[in-house]
Amino acid sequence: MIVRQTKPTSALIVVHESPIHGRGVFAARRIAAGKRIIEYLGERIAPVEGEKRYDDDGVDHPHVLLFTVDEHTVIDGGSGGNEAIYINHSCEPNCEAVDDDGRIYIEALRDIKAGEELTYDYQLERPGRYLASWKERYRCRCGAPTCRGTMLAPRNGKSAD
Repeated sequence: MIVRQTKPTSALIVVHESPIHGRGVFAARRIAAGKRIIEYLGERIAPVEGEKRYDDDGVDHPHVLLFTVDEHTVIDGGSGGNEAIYINHSCEPNCEAVDDDGRIYIEALRDIKAGEELTYDYQLERPGRYLASWKERYRCRCGAPTCRGTMLAPRNGKSAD
């Protein structure tokens, strides 16, 4: 099932080249803390189907387009998605992903200035033990002073080293 966005976001955001990575999403005007900015849209599929579509181990730099909703559902932003797929990861994000009854929204954690890039912590998870090769594959480029060096979620307080 593909969920289409019901409310245009063009008044809040713009997509263009990012100093973090590839393209990014930027505030077109000031966004207040707590503001719901955009819904992460795309085709809702089973995690097994997502694994078939995106082989993270088969590429050096995987594209992060799947958003986990629960153990039965992921959203494939690469299929019917919107501008939310261009929001980059940061270890010191200005936004967060919020699950509202199975729908994923990106909301501002703090006031965001016009022109500022929107980011959230991807907290990616991979099954099994973290492999040394994942450090480069999921390398973080956020540049934050507290950067943990990876987009992977810490396990027991440790990142993928």
